[in-house]
Amino acid sequence: MGRKWNNIKEKKASKDANTSRIYAKFGREIYVVAKQGEPDPDLNQALKFTLERAKTYNVPKHIIDRAIEKAKGGSDENYDELRYEGFGPNGSMVIVDALTNNVNRTASEVRAAFGKNGGNMGVSGSVAYMFDATAVIGIEGKSEDDVLEILMEADVDARDIIAEEDAVIVYADPDQFHAVQEAFKEAGISEFSVAELTMLAQNDVELPEDAKAQFEKMIDALEDLEDVQQVYHNVDLGE
Repeated sequence: MGRKWNNIKEKKASKDANTSRIYAKFGREIYVVAKQGEPDPDLNQALKFTLERAKTYNVPKHIIDRAIEKAKGGSDENYDELRYEGFGPNGSMVIVDALTNNVNRTASEVRAAFGKNGGNMGVSGSVAYMFDATAVIGIEGKSEDDVLEILMEADVDARDIIAEEDAVIVYADPDQFHAVQEAFKEAGISEFSVAELTMLAQNDVELPEDAKAQFEKMIDALEDLEDVQQVYHNVDLGE
């Protein structure tokens, strides 16, 4: 499980280092989920989840408010939710989630990011079956036993509870995301080091250094695309 946390941590650190890009991506995502439902997180669970994620990335309030106000204003800007699957060097696997108002542009850009960096796009379903949708919630200042007790008292199930460096990470089914957070909040915990719905590979792979460098270049190229919201993969990028 440690490798999985390493990949999540590396991804979060990368996003933290590119604040303008991540803020723009969150602005788009907040607008989309607010427009699809009620622009009120108390009435829209998808929006509530997105705002919880935004909080862990320190997205400024004015960006959140602007996106919600845009949705309230009845903007006719529409986005399609797309998922691409592909392969990197040495058979590594990648999933790319996007929000786009131009499907042809996004498909072309994603295909180019794969192709120019030693990868190639696959057909739908060629990769996703090797990943599991997973809720990942991390807190600090508690032990594994503390966390287990909190979740048991709230009658919340978790797949795993793992101590990783200075945090305890809970891995759970996606439909348990809010239940885990509410259990922590009832216990007086309101700050989360990570709060994500992610796709975790069933088996991570290690690459030789040259292939690893090429793979990281490909991931960077995909994450730099304006329409790409999330990139998941099965490569261990830890030390």
